[in-house]
Amino acid sequence: MEIEELNNFIEGGDEYELRASDDKTAYTLRFKTEEQIVFLQGEDLEAFLKEYNLIKLQYPQYGADQRLAQIWDQGGYSWLAAGQDEE
Repeated sequence: MEIEELNNFIEGGDEYELRASDDKTAYTLRFKTEEQIVFLQGEDLEAFLKEYNLIKLQYPQYGADQRLAQIWDQGGYSWLAAGQDEE
């Protein structure tokens, strides 16, 4: 299944990009340099947003790439992206 990028740009930089659906019930997190993308909704999205908001509070000095890279690495999203590619 090819994951469609969503319309609404939330934030991003040279390496990562976060987008949301119009109703904010689905997000995509894209790792541009590795050409990987993760589709998030339901419990996965809730867990992501919890971590995302926590990192924004803990590291206000981080730019979008730093913030999203930390979540990608710590949250295991590279594994999720690999699993979604195989579906």
